[in-house]
Amino acid sequence: MKEKHIRIRIQQCLALSQASNCPRRKFGALLLDPERNVVLMDGYNGGPRGGGELCGGDVCLRDAQDVESGTRMEIGCHHAEMNVICNCAASGVPTRGAWLVVTGEPCMMCAKLIHHAGIRRVLVVGGGYAGANGIQYLKDHDVDVQAIDGPQDPRLNKIT
Repeated sequence: MKEKHIRIRIQQCLALSQASNCPRRKFGALLLDPERNVVLMDGYNGGPRGGGELCGGDVCLRDAQDVESGTRMEIGCHHAEMNVICNCAASGVPTRGAWLVVTGEPCMMCAKLIHHAGIRRVLVVGGGYAGANGIQYLKDHDVDVQAIDGPQDPRLNKIT
């Protein structure tokens, strides 16, 4: 896939993240067919499909309960990576060999889904995620991970 096409897909992913209704952070994810240079599926983080309420309504329960990032995955939004993989499953779109563009580092739960879905490359936009993540898991399981410059997680500025 050409660099200019990757840059365009990154911009699409960043725009998609704005669809999220999460009050904490907005994530987007695009699944790509690198050979045909097409988007296979998209996803973003948020509440349940069909407009269900977020875990804490207008307040992020993870923030309200001071839940450390990367822990207690039962609290919080449906993740963008989870949504894109589930959207593929619901629509019969194959994920094997695809590339995933995501606007932050996948958590461990999403890293496991990515690996088991057969996604071969993950392009991570931004400067990381404030907490435990699944990048090393992906690398340990032969998923190519590429960091791409982009917007930083605003919570990183709070860490001293």
